[in-house]
Amino acid sequence: MLACLQPLFFLFLTVTSAPDVKIIVHRLEARYRSARTLQATFLERYTENGRVVRIEAGIAYFRRPGKMRWEYEAPEKNLFLVDGKSAWFYVPADHTVTRVPAKESTDWRTPLALLAGEMKVSRVCARIRPAINETPESSDNVVLFCELRSAGSEAHKQSSQEPSPQKGEGGEAVFFEIVKDSGELVRVFVRDPGGVGIEFHFTNWQADPHIDESLFHFHAPPGVAIVNGELPAGNGGINP
Repeated sequence: MLACLQPLFFLFLTVTSAPDVKIIVHRLEARYRSARTLQATFLERYTENGRVVRIEAGIAYFRRPGKMRWEYEAPEKNLFLVDGKSAWFYVPADHTVTRVPAKESTDWRTPLALLAGEMKVSRVCARIRPAINETPESSDNVVLFCELRSAGSEAHKQSSQEPSPQKGEGGEAVFFEIVKDSGELVRVFVRDPGGVGIEFHFTNWQADPHIDESLFHFHAPPGVAIVNGELPAGNGGINP
């Protein structure tokens, strides 16, 4: 009889110890919603099959409505910027900038645009729940799985009694690591089924730092090639 009850006992422990996702998401939204502009130091890790192949670092800015600026400082300078209409990726060493409509960008940084919007996680995630087999960096944190809104079609929906695999559209799995008590965003990481992953680790969050609006507009320096990412190769231009 006791042997039969053991699985139920461990299931009870799992359920009762699970974090209250709604409360944590509310804290996350409340922490960042009041600021018009946010700033944070970030460390970005790019992995392939569990092996780190590139590490970059810099400062990220988010401004409502719908603007982001990622200034990469190491190991080399480059810039990823969303001005509300277009997404720009500028590599000074290559003298080129790629431009795509912001709504068509598939860059893995774009889910973080929620920080530059109404700060509603539901606008990005169709569903969010505790991550399975993901260990937070600290016992004070929790890792949540985000089923991307674009992946929430009827074909992907399943009942709450049968959780779907923790993957999004195309098989990507998106996770948020959050400090449980404060709602601070510590980490965002994405993995795809091909073994490629990217992680953004955030520190030194600042609310409403004094920065100029011009930082969220891209002006190509003279001689820089502008390549329209949504067009066939060869349809770019040179900024005179």
